[in-house]
Amino acid sequence: MNVQVDVQSATAEPCPDEEDIRRWICAALSGRHNADTEISLRIVDTEEMTALNRNYRGKDGPTNVLSFPSDLPEELALPLLGDIVICAPVVRAEAEQQGKPLRAHWAHMMVHGTLHLLGYDHVEDDEAGIMENLETRVLASLNIPCPYSGNTTKEHARA
Repeated sequence: MNVQVDVQSATAEPCPDEEDIRRWICAALSGRHNADTEISLRIVDTEEMTALNRNYRGKDGPTNVLSFPSDLPEELALPLLGDIVICAPVVRAEAEQQGKPLRAHWAHMMVHGTLHLLGYDHVEDDEAGIMENLETRVLASLNIPCPYSGNTTKEHARA
């Protein structure tokens, strides 16, 4: 499987290096998506994420990650899986508030966004449980601790 990750940084905040980003995304894809794949990742500031969250989800304020699965006709046979947008200031603030290492929280957001591109969701409690368990397993394979310690599925599903 060949994975291409196109990274755009539109923030002054520190961001993970592209090698880590690619490793985290590949871990999320491993065993779940075996075709050649292209993902676009945009790392943004609060203003851009607030606009995207309002336009695409009808919610005010920024969020940590948004995923936009590609909806291309099969006959095009393009490897684009979709786009992920991550808000760097929100990721930093959440890591601080939750007492998590920033690098671990970045990895979680990359895995979370990639799983959304693969069709996983957390709207319903049962879906949230499946997605959280999968995220935890993927992160464990990267030697990153469970991101949900102290959080419940219901808290996460409302986010």
